[in-house]
Amino acid sequence: MVRAESLLTTTEGTSWRYEMVQEVGKGISLSEVKPDADGKVRLPVTYRIGEEQKIDGKSLRKFEMHRAGVLSNTDVLGVDDQAITCYGRILEDGQMLKLDPPQKMLVAPVRIGTRWEYDGTIADEKVQQSYEIAAEEDVQVPAGTFHAFRVHIEQTKGGPMISVDRWFVPGVGFVKDVTEVKLPNGDFLQRIALELKELPAIAPRPEVKPTEAPKKLGAVLAKELTGESTTSFASDIPKIFVRWQGEILTKGDKIRCVWIAEDVGNVAPKNYKIDETSMSANGPRAFGTFTVSRPNKGWPAGTYRVELYVKNELVDTLKFTISK
Repeated sequence: MVRAESLLTTTEGTSWRYEMVQEVGKGISLSEVKPDADGKVRLPVTYRIGEEQKIDGKSLRKFEMHRAGVLSNTDVLGVDDQAITCYGRILEDGQMLKLDPPQKMLVAPVRIGTRWEYDGTIADEKVQQSYEIAAEEDVQVPAGTFHAFRVHIEQTKGGPMISVDRWFVPGVGFVKDVTEVKLPNGDFLQRIALELKELPAIAPRPEVKPTEAPKKLGAVLAKELTGESTTSFASDIPKIFVRWQGEILTKGDKIRCVWIAEDVGNVAPKNYKIDETSMSANGPRAFGTFTVSRPNKGWPAGTYRVELYVKNELVDTLKFTISK
């Protein structure tokens, strides 16, 4: 068992450097970084304690996540003799998401069998999570071998199915984190692993590269619901699928999909609208699928595009071709 006062430092500038490996499911593209030959994305990640941040008058600390020169998100945490608690998250675009109630990431005493639940709201989305300190074990990472407490987390409500294992070492912090995400039907969506590269130390803030405004969603075309992404289809294809994944949506945002035949010869005028459907996002990282069915006489050969809108703002365009 670990005494509560040794849970985690809050000294500004303390930095944890990790190796991140991301894997995605078949036919899914969620990262803008090109994967390696084995299909995995590898990036350096640094968590750094930043300046104080007040939420509802409470003095907290920013825990910034720097990934390949980008400040991807910031957790606003409180650390005391009872728990490590997340009160809010600042997204890449600067938007603050308050957690209601605050979310306990670790509770004292730290010992096998300690359990707790989170039932709250994040960005207007209801979330239910179960936490358990499931084991006390040795774990090996690039920074060395550590005797750690493994915290297991299951998200049972709110967005996709999420399973997390975190290895916590008193006086050091989290040395490893493995997050696996699945679609509601059980299909694998992505897996992200973080492993500590060196012991935490005071370090200057990493340089943040200027970036364009992050996309609100990303999307791919496919021949099957969970098939590989493609932009080429045969004229007899029964259905064409568009899978989309939100990044910084707001609950209730209208996601609209417009199917357009750009040039199919004399069969239809250029830029002819074939179909249009929409659905509502249930949270910042909502996801879904749009489909269009084959016409009775088959698809005319030619060039096509899909336009995706969020609240009437065009956010992504997917071009594809159909051949005989």
